[in-house]
Amino acid sequence: MNKNQVLLVDGMALLFRGFFATSFRGNFMVTSKGVPTNGVYQFMRYFLDAVDTFKPTHVVCCWDMGSKTFRTDLYDGYKANRSDPPVELIPQFDLIKEVVEVFDMPNIGLENYEADDCIGTLAKLYAMENEVTILTGDHDILQLVDEHVRVAIMRKGQGNYEVFDQENFYDKKGIQPKQIIDLKALMGDASDNYPGVKGIGEKTALKLIQEYGTIEVILDNIDRLPNGVQTKIKTNKDMLHLSRVLAEIKCDVPVSCHLEGALWEYDKLKVEEKFTELEFKNLAKLL
Repeated sequence: MNKNQVLLVDGMALLFRGFFATSFRGNFMVTSKGVPTNGVYQFMRYFLDAVDTFKPTHVVCCWDMGSKTFRTDLYDGYKANRSDPPVELIPQFDLIKEVVEVFDMPNIGLENYEADDCIGTLAKLYAMENEVTILTGDHDILQLVDEHVRVAIMRKGQGNYEVFDQENFYDKKGIQPKQIIDLKALMGDASDNYPGVKGIGEKTALKLIQEYGTIEVILDNIDRLPNGVQTKIKTNKDMLHLSRVLAEIKCDVPVSCHLEGALWEYDKLKVEEKFTELEFKNLAKLL
């Protein structure tokens, strides 16, 4: 029996990427009613290309539900370096969800959690009986690679993916998927704005993880480490533990989406109507 192929889409990753890929020349694509649509348009181009490439039987789209999450409760600085989204992007947050709905795709998101947590939870659930592909531009999600879960990272340009799966992961990264969490706990994450262990960069972090495997084992063997590294870890031990919690994608959040409702089938006329309303002349050809 052929397994279902489930595509989990990291909605914000595609929308932001689509917006900035098209707006850097000031091209916001505005409808005759004055609604900017460039992010939505480019999202659909990425999305339809991915469907064409990965041939899913089922598709679910996951979203962040605002900037306040359990991670910001734990650490004030979490993602505090992010500036407000450009004004042209703001109306496109709701608009893209309307377009996703027209395809009869579920929009999934949960207050207090990030899209990553929803993706992680659904991936774990679906992988029990199906093959799962996660579409994103976000390398944090690589920690979810597992026996029936692969991650397609979008590269520059369209239709350009780097696919990480259980077979190729170690060759590409030099560590196992789950070890990404401990790696990030040590080196921190500039884009999510948490420091990890001050003074430990990716190179040292990777070396430590390759040698000791986990943070627990590193701490058990702390006396064996070079003095400088020892001092840094001892001084920043609390931040190390906190960074690990921030780095780990939760795979047990209270979110569910029955696969029957995520079957990749849509009413072409309904979609064409929406595309016409948004003045997307070229997109209909991709259906």
